Amino acid sequence: MKDITLHAKWLIKAPLKEVFNIITDLEKWPESFPKVAESVRIIERKGDYLQIEAIVKSFGSKFPVKMRTQILPEKGFISDNENPKFGVSGHEEFLLSENQEGTMIDYTYQVLIHKTWLRIIAKPLIGCYSMKYWEKAVIDQLRKLVER
Repeated sequence: MKDITLHAKWLIKAPLKEVFNIITDLEKWPESFPKVAESVRIIERKGDYLQIEAIVKSFGSKFPVKMRTQILPEKGFISDNENPKFGVSGHEEFLLSENQEGTMIDYTYQVLIHKTWLRIIAKPLIGCYSMKYWEKAVIDQLRKLVER
């Protein structure tokens, strides 16, 4: 399997609690972040641990994703995700910390590629395109929602 690690940091000029409330309200992602989520359904909740079925958007397609997510109070979330259609799985960390100018987001996604054909194009496709798209679809949208 091919492993690709995506990582970036962004500053959001808003209080951590406000950023946390939006980013961890996963069922509202289709409204808050329509470019990346078509539907999000929590199928099981045990405290801060969630089992989620989602339809996500990426690379001009929609596909199902199963997520095992842990909300980290006032810190963000971590999630293990499976996408059987693309043949990828991954570990995602969306971590928040206070900054003198607002909230720092430290985002990491380790992608495991299970399909042989995808490994050939994975590095340029996922490595280069994904983070630029994520920044526009999620981070820029988050800024519109919370920055004044």
